[in-house]
Amino acid sequence: MKYIRYSRYTGEPADSVDLEELIKRLGDFFLQSGFESQYYGVSEFDPDKTMEALRQAILRALAEGDLLPEDLLEQLTKEGSPQSDKELRDLIDRLIQRMMEEGYINGPPPQVTAPPEKAPRGHLGEGRDAQNQARFEITDKTIDFLGFRTLKELLGSLGKSSFGRHDTRELSTGVESGGISRKYEFGDTLNLDISSTLFNAVRREGAKVPIVLDYPDLMVHQCEYQSSCATVLMLDCSHSMILYGEDRFTPAKRVALALSHLIRTQYPGDSLHLVLFHDSAEEVPLGELARVQVGPYYTNTREGLRLAQRILSQQKKDMRQIVMITDGKPSALTLEDGRIYKNAFGLDPLVVTQTLEEVAKCRKSGIMINTFMLASDYSLVHFVQKVAEICRGKAYFTTPYTLGQYLLMDYMSKKTRHIH
Repeated sequence: MKYIRYSRYTGEPADSVDLEELIKRLGDFFLQSGFESQYYGVSEFDPDKTMEALRQAILRALAEGDLLPEDLLEQLTKEGSPQSDKELRDLIDRLIQRMMEEGYINGPPPQVTAPPEKAPRGHLGEGRDAQNQARFEITDKTIDFLGFRTLKELLGSLGKSSFGRHDTRELSTGVESGGISRKYEFGDTLNLDISSTLFNAVRREGAKVPIVLDYPDLMVHQCEYQSSCATVLMLDCSHSMILYGEDRFTPAKRVALALSHLIRTQYPGDSLHLVLFHDSAEEVPLGELARVQVGPYYTNTREGLRLAQRILSQQKKDMRQIVMITDGKPSALTLEDGRIYKNAFGLDPLVVTQTLEEVAKCRKSGIMINTFMLASDYSLVHFVQKVAEICRGKAYFTTPYTLGQYLLMDYMSKKTRHIH
C-alpha cells in the first residue's frame, strides 16, 4: 500500500530574513560615493549599480550573521557544492524579488527583442551576463528608511528619545499651554481658557443663567513661541572628500538624510535645501542625494554660499541658516565672466578674500553659518574660525564618525533667535 508522508511547511528561507535589517546593512552599498572604486575597481562599486553587484553585497550582508540560521548559512556557503551554489543564488534572487515587491528598489525595465524571424542566424542570446549587468535603482522609500535608521542611531548615541520644535523665549497663543492666560487680541489663536473666560463673565454680570459672554471676557492660553527655520545644507563634494584613505562623503550623506527625516517628521514648518559645491555649485533635490558621487576636484565655497543665499532669500522663516560640511580650504572662484579660477596650492589670497566677503554678506542678510570641518590643518582651522567670527556662527572640528552627533545636537539646540 502506498503511503504519503506529510511534513510541516516551513516556508522559503528568504521569507524569514528581516528585510529592514538587510536594507540597513546594505546602506553603505546604496550610498557609496566613489571611495571604494579607487581600491576595488568600478565593477562592484559602480554608481550605476548592477544586479550582480547587489547580489555580492547581499552575500556579504548574509555572511555577517544573524539574518539566517547558522546551520543553514553554513550549508549554503559550503565550497565546492553545485547544489549549495544554486540554492544560495536562488535565495539571493528571492531576497531581491522581495525588495522589489516591498518598494525598496526598482528592477531593470522589461527588454524588447526582435522577433525570431528578424534575428540574425546563429546569434546567441545574451544569457545571464546581460542579467548580471542589468541596472537597478533605489527608491525614495529606501532613502527615507536609511535616513530614519541613521537618525535613530544618532539620537540613541546622544541619549535622547524625543524632541520638540525650535523653542524661543517669546510667548504666544497656541495649542499647548505653558504660561498664564491673557486677554484675547485680534490675530491670536483662539485657544480659550474656559475657566478664566467664564469667571470674567460671571464677575461682570453676576451669577445667573444663561451666562452672557462679551468680547472683553475672552481669555486665551499662552504657550512658548515656536519659531520656524530655513536651512541650506552645503556639502563639499570635491575629490578630497574621498582621498587620503578615508571616505568622508558617505557619512556626510547619511547625516543629510537623517536631518531631512528629522525636519520632515519633527519640524514640519521648517525647510531644508541641499547645495553641492565643487568647481562650481548646484542645488540638488534631497531625493537624489543617495545617488550623488564626488567630483569635480576643486572647492568653490564662495559659489556655494552665493547659491545658498539666493535660496534662503525666498524663504519667509524666523531663522535662516547655512550648515556647511567641508574638509578643505576654498580653492576655486567663479569670475565675473563665468570662468573658474583655480588654485589648489595653499590659501590663495584672492579666493579667501572673496569667500570671506560672501560670508559678510550672509551676516548682513541675517543668515547664520555653522561650519563642520572634517580636517585639522592649522590653516584650515584658522579659515573656519574666521568664518564663524564674521557671521557669529559656530565652528565644529569633527570627524566623519562623530559628524552626525555634532550636527544634530546643534540643530536641535537652536532654540532662540539670539545666542546668549
